[in-house]
Amino acid sequence: MPDTPTPQANARMRQYWDEEAGTNWAAQQELLDAQLGPVNEALLARAALRPGERVLDVGCGCGATTLAAAERVGAAGRALGIDLSGPMLRRAAERAAAAGLGARVETLHADAQTYDFASGPAGGWDASLSRFGVMFFDDPVAAFANLARALRPEGRFVFACWQERERNPWIDAAARGALRHLEPPPPPEAGAPGPFSLADPSHTRSLLERAGFPEVAIDAFEEPIRMADLETASRLWVEVGPVASMVREQQPSVDLLEAVRRSVRDELSRFDRADGSGLVAPAAAWIVAAQRAG
Repeated sequence: MPDTPTPQANARMRQYWDEEAGTNWAAQQELLDAQLGPVNEALLARAALRPGERVLDVGCGCGATTLAAAERVGAAGRALGIDLSGPMLRRAAERAAAAGLGARVETLHADAQTYDFASGPAGGWDASLSRFGVMFFDDPVAAFANLARALRPEGRFVFACWQERERNPWIDAAARGALRHLEPPPPPEAGAPGPFSLADPSHTRSLLERAGFPEVAIDAFEEPIRMADLETASRLWVEVGPVASMVREQQPSVDLLEAVRRSVRDELSRFDRADGSGLVAPAAAWIVAAQRAG
């Protein structure tokens, strides 16, 4: 498989995920997968994969959904995980080998918005999946249209994306703590890629319909997200996500970084369960299911 993503688009996201951010996410794979496990189950249930099917996992990261898809399609099926992050893809490949799934799992270091699927592995994928991997395209219509071309006629595209920021207070909690000590990043431009770029279901439906998916169903998935204990979670969210980006940009001293972590811990503490079961916070996502035209 190619080892260099196509350079035309998504340059900022490519640099972000292919460097330190991707390395940090790969190092924290077990914690992050545990948090998002219920979303995996909802996503795969909606995809209804069948033995022998060929599945494309977009923004596959460390491979949780890729491996789960490979298990469901069986020995006659195949799962291909595509991502911009070399470090995360290496982790996905390691996990596939350790699980004995290497014969039916492949990884592709490429940009799903621009990759020519016809020139690589044979096209005609039965299904495409994504767990929070499709909100970061510079041009989502172009990306979704490219994925439509990768699918067979009437092939299905099922993904999870976050609902609006206000319904996911845990995402901003760590950043609020960090901003007691660090400068805020520049505000994103309107319509810029990011975790909430598909939060409006009517907007998401319009993007998919314009890209060649005339049948779109969008269902709410609302289940609290369960994090690790407070100390582990506070360290995790300094290493990944918005706080990690601010730390990389501003390079605080060791003492200031520890002050950031303490403030992140303070903000996350409101989600801490008194029974010692860890942090539990409200969370809301969309499970989007679209079908390519016949």
